[in-house]
Amino acid sequence: MGKPSNLRRFISYYGPYKGLFAANMFAAIISAACLLVLPLFVRYITSDILASGMSTVLPEILRVGALMLAVIIVQTAAGTFNDWMGHVLGAKIERNLRAELFAHYQRLPFSFYDGRNTGELMSRLTNDLYSISEIYHHVPIMALTYFIQFTGSTVILLYINWRLAVLIFAVLLGIAFYVFVFYRKLQRSYKTNLERIADINIAAQENLSGIRVVKSFANEDEEIRKFSVQNNRFYKSREGIYKSESLLLSFVEYLFTPLLTVVIVVAGGVWIAAGSLEIAVLLVFVMYVAYLTKPVPLLAELIPFFQAGFTGFVRFLEVLDTEPDIRDAENAGELNVTKGRIRFENVSFRYDKEHGYVFRNVNLEVKAGETVAIVGRSGIGKSTLCSLVPRFYEASGGAVYIDGVNVRDVSLRSLRRQIGVVRQEVFLFAGTVMENILYGKPDAPEEEAIEAAKKANAHGFIMELPNGYATDIGQRGVRLSGGQQQRLSIARVFLKNPPILIFDEATSALDTENEKIVMESLNALAEGRTAFVIAHRLSTVKNADRIVELTDEGVTERIESV
Repeated sequence: MGKPSNLRRFISYYGPYKGLFAANMFAAIISAACLLVLPLFVRYITSDILASGMSTVLPEILRVGALMLAVIIVQTAAGTFNDWMGHVLGAKIERNLRAELFAHYQRLPFSFYDGRNTGELMSRLTNDLYSISEIYHHVPIMALTYFIQFTGSTVILLYINWRLAVLIFAVLLGIAFYVFVFYRKLQRSYKTNLERIADINIAAQENLSGIRVVKSFANEDEEIRKFSVQNNRFYKSREGIYKSESLLLSFVEYLFTPLLTVVIVVAGGVWIAAGSLEIAVLLVFVMYVAYLTKPVPLLAELIPFFQAGFTGFVRFLEVLDTEPDIRDAENAGELNVTKGRIRFENVSFRYDKEHGYVFRNVNLEVKAGETVAIVGRSGIGKSTLCSLVPRFYEASGGAVYIDGVNVRDVSLRSLRRQIGVVRQEVFLFAGTVMENILYGKPDAPEEEAIEAAKKANAHGFIMELPNGYATDIGQRGVRLSGGQQQRLSIARVFLKNPPILIFDEATSALDTENEKIVMESLNALAEGRTAFVIAHRLSTVKNADRIVELTDEGVTERIESV
C-alpha cells in the first residue's frame, strides 16, 4: 500500500484533538449562521412590519431588535471561542510536530548531518512549524465560515430575486478567475521565501558559532557583507510576495467589490423604476452582497496563507520521510560486553555509491583490554574506521564483531552504551559542571560524578571555579580552557564506565602542559578496557600496545608495541 498523500497526512495531525476540532467547527457554523440571519431580520422590519400598517409597529420592532441583539451576542461568543481555542488547537499541533521532528533528528545517522547545515534544520524546526500551526487553526475555520456565508447568501439571494442574483454571480466569476491566476504566482513566491529564510538562519548560525574565528581574523566587515547578500535576497523574495499580494488583494477589495456594488445599485435601480423590484429587496441584496464579496478578499488572503504553511509542511515531511540508513535489525538483541574483543573482518567503507571507497578489506583483531593506535595520513579514514564500531556509520562491506557478535545484530542503544568516545572537538552543554558530567550517566548520584572528575584530573580545577560543581560554564563551555573542557569530557566517560573506548585525536588541540594532564587521564581511563587511539603525535600513541597503519588498501603494516 502506497504512502498517504501530503494532504491526508496533514489532516491526520488533527487526530489527537478531534473533540477540540469539532468544537471549533461547530462554533464556526454558529458564527456564520448568525451573520446570515441578521439581514433577514432587516428585511422583515422594512418589508413586512413597516409596510403592514400595523398599529403595534413599535413593540414588534423592539421585539425583533431584541432578537437581533441576542443573535449578535451568540455570534460574538462563538467568534471569541474560535479565536481563542482555535489558536490553542494550532499551538498543540505545532508542539506535536516539533516534538516528532526533533525526535526524528535524534534517530538520523551522522551521514544525514554531514550534508546539511544546522541553520537549515533549525529553520524547519521553528519558522516552518509556526507557519504550519497557523493554517491548522485558520484554514478550516475560515474555509467553513466562508463556505456557509457564500452558500447561504447564494440560496437566499436566488430565492429573493434570481435575476439580480445571476448578475452578481457573473461578476464574481470574473473575480474568481483573477484570484486563480495570481494564486499560481504566489505559490512560487512563498516557496522561494521559505528557502531564503533558511538561508538567513544558516548565515546567522554559522557566524555566531564561529564568532571567535571571525574576530581573530578581523573579518567582521566581510561577515557583514556576506550576511547582507542573504538579507537582501530575503528582502527581494518578500518584495515579490508583497507585490503579488497587493495586485491580488487590492484589486479585489478596492476595485471588484465597489464595482459589484455599483452593478447591484444600477441594475436594481433600473428594475425598481420599472416596478419589478422593491427598495427593501435591494437593501437586503446590498447587505448579502457584502457576505458574498467579503470571503473573496479573505479567500485571496487565505490561499497564500495556506500555501506558505503547506509548503512548510512539505519541508517538514521531507525530513520526516528521510529514513535512517542505520537502524536496529528486526530481532536485534542486547549487547553485553564481557571481554571487549573486537574484530574487523574484510571491512570496506564508502559514503555513497557516487564516491569511491575510503578504505577496503580491513582485517584487524583487537584483544580484550588492548590499546591499539591507528595511524595513517590525513583523510585515510582512521576516525571513520573506529566509527564503524558504534555504528555511527555503516560498513559498506564486511562486518565488525564485538566478543564474536556482529554489531548489526544488536540494538544501537545497547551497543553505544558499551562504548565511550573522547573527541578532539569537545562539546559541552550550557549548564553547570555537574550537569555536564552527569550527561555520561544521568541517574548517577553526585558523589559518583565527583569521583569520575577526580579520576579525570578535573576535580582540582573544578573546586577553584566560583561555584565549584555548580558553576555555569556557558554555551559550549566557553568559560573553561581547552584542557579543562577535555578533562570534563573525559570525566563524562569515566562516569559512563564503558568497556570499549575510542580516543579520536583527543589531545591534538592542546598545548604540551595540558596534553600531559589529559594523557594521564586518558591512560587511567584506558586501563583494563579495549581502546582505540587515533592520533598524529608520537606522545599520544607511545603507550599503546600496538600501532596499526591504515592505508588505501587496508591495514598494510603493524608495528608491535613501542
